[in-house]
This record gives sequence, C-alpha cells and structure tokens, in this order.
Amino acid sequence: MARIIKDHAIIDCEAELLRNAEDGSFAVLPSSGLIIVPLAQYLAQKLELQTRGEFGVWFAPDDEPESLGNEAASLALIAVEFPAFTDGRGFSIGRLLRERYGFTGELRAFGDVFKDTIVYLKRCGFNAFVVNSDKNIEDALLGLDALAESYQTGTDQPVPLFRRRN
Repeated sequence: MARIIKDHAIIDCEAELLRNAEDGSFAVLPSSGLIIVPLAQYLAQKLELQTRGEFGVWFAPDDEPESLGNEAASLALIAVEFPAFTDGRGFSIGRLLRERYGFTGELRAFGDVFKDTIVYLKRCGFNAFVVNSDKNIEDALLGLDALAESYQTGTDQPVPLFRRRN
C-alpha cells in the first residue's frame, strides 16, 4: 500500500493509477477499488466510470483543463502528473481547476514531487502529494510549512500581503 501526504498528514492510499497500454489503448477497468484514469479515458468512458463509482481523473502535462471544464466540480479526485522538476505545466493546471472550473475535491500531485516543490504546489491548490519513492515522505511533509508568508496571492491565500498588513 502506498503512502501519500493528504491535508498535512501522511496516510495510506490504495488508489490504482491506470495508464494507457503502449499501443495507446485504454487500460482495463478493475471491477472494484479506487482507480485514477487518464483524462482521455474518462472523456471516452464517462458513463461506464460513473456507473462503476470510486474513480478519479489524472492530467498529463499536455492535457488541457478546458477539456474537462465545469465537469471538474463534480469529481472527488483529480491528479496531475509532474514528469520532471523542470516541467511546471501542472502548477497552471492545478490553479485553473481550482479557480476557473470550481474544483473543490482532492487535488493530487504525482511524479517528480519532493520537499522543495511541495509548498508551491500547495499554493496552487494541491492538497495531496505522492512523493518520489527515492525521497523521504516525512521530510517532504515538513516542506508544506516552508513559507511562513507570501507576497503573491494563491489558492491558499487570496489576499496579497500589502492588503493584509495593518
């Protein structure tokens, strides 16, 4: 069972992240358990997934939140892949899902996620994190509180510092 950080705590998670086969075909849906399917599979098999229950959707860096649109608000779990430290497109996906499309559920970051990036992910609306297997999850948890104050607005602080000062 994998361990993840969710809402400032380390928890066990049994969710299975499904990936497309090498030939591009969709993964076979297991009969039970929490699964997270690629956005394209969700869009193609929406009715089957909704009937099955217990599912989330994951975004690759080149997926567009607009393709999900306001449907995002009806989902309980969306995950966003960060394939490399240098790929920041997922930060924008997170903010768009929260601020433009009204997503209020669990927003999970996975891939190249570690202590130095976790606080910035939180500022963009992420509340769950799958930490790289070669990194210490307890150490990464400490990263959530790395910034005591921020100047800019974020999903975690909509008011800029100059407006918060007395």
